[in-house]
Amino acid sequence: MTPADLAALLRGVTQTVLTEHGLDVSALPDVVTVERPRNLDHGDYATNIALQLGKKVGVNPRELAGWLATAFGNADGIESAEVAGPGFVNLRLAAATQNAVVATVLSAGAEYGRGDDLDGRKINLEFVSANPTGPIHLGGTRWAAVGDALGRVLAARGASVTREYYFNDHGAQIDRFARSLDAAARNQPTPEDGYAGEYINDIAASVIAKVPGIIDQPDAERLEAFRSNGVELMFSHIKESLHEFGTDFDVFTHENKMFESGLVEECIAELKANGNLYEADGAWWLRSTDYGDDKDRVVIKSDGEAAYIAGDIAYYKDKRNRGFDLCIYMLGADHHGYVVRLKAAAQALGDDASTVEVLIGQMVNLVRDGKPVRMSKRAGTVITLDDLVDAVGVDGARYSLIRSSVDVNIDVDLDLLAKQSNENPVYYVQYAHARLSALSRSAAELGLVPDIEQVALLTEPAEGELIRTLGDFDEVVATAAQLREPHRICRYLESLAGSYHRFYTQCRVLPQGDEPAGDLHRARLALCAATRVVLANGLALVGVSAPERM
Repeated sequence: MTPADLAALLRGVTQTVLTEHGLDVSALPDVVTVERPRNLDHGDYATNIALQLGKKVGVNPRELAGWLATAFGNADGIESAEVAGPGFVNLRLAAATQNAVVATVLSAGAEYGRGDDLDGRKINLEFVSANPTGPIHLGGTRWAAVGDALGRVLAARGASVTREYYFNDHGAQIDRFARSLDAAARNQPTPEDGYAGEYINDIAASVIAKVPGIIDQPDAERLEAFRSNGVELMFSHIKESLHEFGTDFDVFTHENKMFESGLVEECIAELKANGNLYEADGAWWLRSTDYGDDKDRVVIKSDGEAAYIAGDIAYYKDKRNRGFDLCIYMLGADHHGYVVRLKAAAQALGDDASTVEVLIGQMVNLVRDGKPVRMSKRAGTVITLDDLVDAVGVDGARYSLIRSSVDVNIDVDLDLLAKQSNENPVYYVQYAHARLSALSRSAAELGLVPDIEQVALLTEPAEGELIRTLGDFDEVVATAAQLREPHRICRYLESLAGSYHRFYTQCRVLPQGDEPAGDLHRARLALCAATRVVLANGLALVGVSAPERM
């Protein structure tokens, strides 16, 4: 019985108890909360449903908890239920019920943790979208890891997810990039507002090789050649780096497309027609304050040029035209203002604000020898995705960036990630999988196979803890998808690895010496096989390998 199964059972029993006592059944929540007590002496699970309902139905919560405990204790699969504190109910599951989780995991295999709660949702997930003016920096690298993991988690719960990269190839930054390449090609100093670093020299040299005689072209033609070819080369490098990092995109959308297709003009015409765009001081303004923004935003500047938000509005419209019912934007720490702005744009176009979600990621710092690592020789001023991968590998980089909530700044300790010890979280989890793989090989050599028919023999506390942790996985994945928090998968995996290592220390799995193999060995092998499945499934959801040998 998984926590979700138990919650459904408790809800049904609670509904019966309320009916029998003539109490308001409509007060019952859709989902009954079920939690694991921190103190295992308190039981396998606990629920606060009596505390939730007591005031609503006019009954003292502890009295209601007593009625519920009696009914829960008589339910199939529950061994005992007792009241605790002001109205909690602690529950112990029958061994056979609890141990059935092992069979559920092994039966589902790679599908365990997947669900249909997001069936029918068509989600556009836009992330990274770094300007093609330089390698991806650490902030973009964090989104490359987290965004890819979030896409995997959402898809695992049934959503149709399109990963999209918005290619900013329109505007002043691209002009500065072209001037920087031109200066490097002609051995001139980097422009004051330009880009520096070895990569600029490399790209400039590549453009010269690709376009013979470019240096002798007139200024306008030369700059355009550096712009178009330089952007293409830089973006090819970005795509290659992301692919090697395990992050691939379904769609690359060019900002220029919004203008060249006429969609920007179409959106402006629509906003003028519905009254959400007005003229003042020679410019056209979006009435974004009508939708919660702190000020109205200029869409068309007084010189007739489109402001940056014009492209954003058209891009949102483009996504909706493609049939997406939810547009998730993953933006950097300096983009807080975009949350309200994008929601305002959606509403101005007649959509609900809920069609837009904006996730803001905080800063990443690299630390080595207790000191910050500040500069990349290649990029000149920033640490890049390639730098991080070179230092700790793809798995270490991805896991370290995913395992913390994006709401907080993180320090990535390069020394820690290089350690092959339990201090290193990704090693700790991967080692558990490798250890289980080695155990499986050893069992095969002994002719031992897992036997789920014997799991009722798993009655040791360490076995029960491990089984309950396996049962949590489905709910963890569902919550990670619902809250857009893939870091929950990493934290769960660390908890699961800990439960397994404790189990392995306390419960001998394979026979030793001349000891004959017995049903308990086969039952524990089944538990180990289920644990290996869940570790592999969880690591796959965050795009990290599950090694069989380490």
